[in-house]
Amino acid sequence: MVVRFGGALREIRIHLCQTSKQSQGVRDFIQKQYVNIKKENPNFPILIRECSGIQPRLWARYEHGQEKSAPLTDFTADKVLSALQQLAK
Repeated sequence: MVVRFGGALREIRIHLCQTSKQSQGVRDFIQKQYVNIKKENPNFPILIRECSGIQPRLWARYEHGQEKSAPLTDFTADKVLSALQQLAK
């Protein structure tokens, strides 16, 4: 699945815990999809922030500093990809 970023979208941030069960799908997503997404968007900032004990969340920053987020708790890797595609629209 090809995901291209652009338009009003300026940055993607993924927050997750390195060990929690709730973040397992996010960790799987990063292992399976991150390299392909970064190849399609080499100059686009995709930030991955790990912190012990936090609930996984996806943040999208748009023009003029507007931000939206989506919770990723207990998501599968495919659901994380769907959430990313929704925020990238």
